[in-house]
Amino acid sequence: MIKKRWIIKIGSALLTNEGRGLDKQAIKGWVEQMATLKQKYGLELVLVSSGAVAEGMTRLKWKKRPLELYKLQAAAAVGQMGMIQTYESFFQQHALHTAQILLTHDDLVNRQRYLNARSTLRNLIALNVIPVVNENDTVTTDEFKFGDNDTLASLVANLIEADTLIILTDQQGLCEEDPRVNPNAKLITEARAGDPNLLAMASATSGTLGSGGMLTKLKAARLAARSGTRTILTSGKLENVLLKIADNKSVGTLLKPVNEPLAARKQWLASHLKVQGKLYLDDGAVKVLQNYGKSLLPIGVVKIKGQFSRGEMVACVNIAEQEIARGLVNYNSVEIKKILGHPSGQIEDILGYVDESELIHRDNLVLVE
Repeated sequence: MIKKRWIIKIGSALLTNEGRGLDKQAIKGWVEQMATLKQKYGLELVLVSSGAVAEGMTRLKWKKRPLELYKLQAAAAVGQMGMIQTYESFFQQHALHTAQILLTHDDLVNRQRYLNARSTLRNLIALNVIPVVNENDTVTTDEFKFGDNDTLASLVANLIEADTLIILTDQQGLCEEDPRVNPNAKLITEARAGDPNLLAMASATSGTLGSGGMLTKLKAARLAARSGTRTILTSGKLENVLLKIADNKSVGTLLKPVNEPLAARKQWLASHLKVQGKLYLDDGAVKVLQNYGKSLLPIGVVKIKGQFSRGEMVACVNIAEQEIARGLVNYNSVEIKKILGHPSGQIEDILGYVDESELIHRDNLVLVE
């Protein structure tokens, strides 16, 4: 069965044309495949693209990737312009819009920014726009960097509950030995994400233009599996590789999560944060959460306890203070006091704005057994 929401990550080694800038013919080919995935298969796509630093290096005529942070930031700023322009022009040929999303590590650890990023990406997907995501290299510092776009792609998969993460690289997949040392190394076609035995097989080395190796890709697959996302590591040079995956053909290495997507995400949410406050629910809201798996709306809340910000974890309890669920709130405690007991349609009238119609979306809600 074809999965519905894919994250596609393309690395620098594929995107650049042997040090002569972006390989526009290769990019055109991937864009054509992505357009087919949307138009023929109805898939929702998010593209995580490296290449900004590499393109900037080419434009600035630098032969070697610099070590200095300020030089990398300068290269990223210069190269980002060409990279986004290239994607936009090719997607426009298929009547598809793109959107540039630049993220930092702080965007995904700060709960309010996390929800903002999640809402933006989900809305872009709903608008049939293809987000092009990259790390915001121009403002990040070494201690707050994702380190590579493999890690970024896996965190985006967690963020929007992607079914599949596809990491396109210049290798055919994960092999039992480094294929650059042993050309006859056996390809591993399927394994469990996070299997410690795989790490011993991976090479942590990287090329001149990239910042990650096979080891970072395995770690990314393990991170993606937290939300039940499967990961496919395969060669971007394989003809129509994305369409082959859509047709359920075996290419590269498939890394499967241990848990099913919903169970994995709920487990991740439940263990991720401490509870910062309480929402007291009426009997109707308790029934809706327990029996129907719906989102929590403000009309079902009778009072709150504690002070908390948007995006923090709160407990949902009944009048007897028995915990029913916990989840990430879309409004802070001051705002919730104003809108509790009211229908969602009145949020804008009361607050003067509306972020979400739910207090807690069902995807960010965990029932307590």
